[in-house]
Amino acid sequence: TPDLPPTMPCPETGRTLSRDIRPFTVRYKGQEVTVDLPGYYPEDDGESVHVGADMAAADEALRALKEQVDGVPSPATIRRIRTKLRLSQRAAGALFKVGPSAFDKYERAIVEPSGPTIQLLKLLDQHPELVGDL
Repeated sequence: TPDLPPTMPCPETGRTLSRDIRPFTVRYKGQEVTVDLPGYYPEDDGESVHVGADMAAADEALRALKEQVDGVPSPATIRRIRTKLRLSQRAAGALFKVGPSAFDKYERAIVEPSGPTIQLLKLLDQHPELVGDL
């Protein structure tokens, strides 16, 4: 992020931390993926500080692992299916009987959909013609 200072003091130790990008491994239920994680880092392998959107890459990787391992669709997958079905967020909420703002929350990763909602999303992704039967 261009408006962040190049260095900052570590809140714990007072040591100088420098802005950098380092590999970070995200693990979930025996699966793992390594992402490039921006943040403030010490010269060695000590504590790092992450601000603003620094954790976005790790969050996205965790959502992808959860989708792969548990079948919980990522916000991007939910948006893709909803768009494929030609539904607004509000219309999708009404169709799935989950409330008018539920899909907004799913697609912004504020909450995850329930099991039955996930199952219905998967079914309609494979058979979009069934949307008219609901």
